Amino acid sequence: MLRSLYTAATGMEAQETMMDVVANNLANASTTGFKASQTNFADLISDTLQAPGGPQGGQTVSEPSGIQVGLGTRIQSTTPNLTQGTMSNTNNTFDLAIQGSGYFKVQQADGTFAYTRAGNFSVSAQGQMVTQSGLMVEPGISIPAQTTQVTISPQGLVSATVAGQTNANQIGQIELSTFTNPGGLLAQGNNLYSETSASGNAITVKPGEQGTGQIAQGYLEGSNVQAVNEMVNMIAAQRAYEMNSQVITAANDMLQRLTNIQLSS
Repeated sequence: MLRSLYTAATGMEAQETMMDVVANNLANASTTGFKASQTNFADLISDTLQAPGGPQGGQTVSEPSGIQVGLGTRIQSTTPNLTQGTMSNTNNTFDLAIQGSGYFKVQQADGTFAYTRAGNFSVSAQGQMVTQSGLMVEPGISIPAQTTQVTISPQGLVSATVAGQTNANQIGQIELSTFTNPGGLLAQGNNLYSETSASGNAITVKPGEQGTGQIAQGYLEGSNVQAVNEMVNMIAAQRAYEMNSQVITAANDMLQRLTNIQLSS
């Protein structure tokens, strides 16, 4: 009887984690470039009371299926949903969206690199293209003083027109990074990811090469969170949590009755 108590407890713990994932998805429904996560479950090891193929009741006939009782569930992993988010037109020169796969590469304060889908960039006081948190976009792109217009092509070619000039000059090239397993990237917060042994090393190329997407200037990629789906997942987690709690209540009642019987005998 105690087995059912612990089994139901694992179910409640797993549903709590699922609710945490759903809550995070909904909280980031308006976060630029955010990718929703989904929860993957796995059953725990089973308690084998009678092994399949073993002797049946001391006879020579083998047990066709045996007796195995599962011991609950656990969260196996959380995987990101890498589908394209909704594109919104901002008409901002330094707002860039990736149409397809790939990540922008940025340099962190400690010199290491991180990757992001959030292309809401701006220009620093030093004329460098940076993220909203001030991290420099790689490779570094310097905007000349007195620039009147900046144009970024779908292939990432950056051109600038300076006051007093009629022709635009190429000033840089935006690149995109891809990974063998982008689901293995480690989320750092602030819309940043770092590579891991699971993701593989970054492959940095020009937009449109090796399966990467292209750049859309004046657009931002929104979150790919589907609020309706998340609400359904939330209700399912809540109901599963309630059912597991009912199992604990029922098991407790059965134990109480068994205890009373033993005490009265």
